[in-house]
Amino acid sequence: MKYMLIMRATDEAFAEFENVSFDEMLDTMGKFNDELIRAGVLVAAEGLEDAAKGVVVDYSSEPPVVTDGPYGETKELFGGYYILNVASKEEAVEWAKRMPMTGPGIKTEIRRVPSIDEFPKDNVWVQKERAWRESTGQL
Repeated sequence: MKYMLIMRATDEAFAEFENVSFDEMLDTMGKFNDELIRAGVLVAAEGLEDAAKGVVVDYSSEPPVVTDGPYGETKELFGGYYILNVASKEEAVEWAKRMPMTGPGIKTEIRRVPSIDEFPKDNVWVQKERAWRESTGQL
């Protein structure tokens, strides 16, 4: 089963890491990533650029409104993610507990990623996506 570990942090938590050198951060995260690779559970992992450089598309009106970051009222920012292929939610939780670069104001949300096999096989769009995944080596 695949699980996404979504790394979230408050603005204050992000500020705590401003003085950590990029090399130290790469070393710390690299060691953890290596553990995931050696365990055979890592599917994908990416960090995200500063939210101030992003945009939000709000569909509350027509046409949708695009707003540049930083965003007002942010309680927690989504800073990156891991996708792990593990046996259970409990195993995903155990990996999340070992995550480096943590502290007050930092959380990891864990959500299962459903397999395409869980969607109706007779749906034309599911069939097209399955064919695409097969042609790109994802299945």
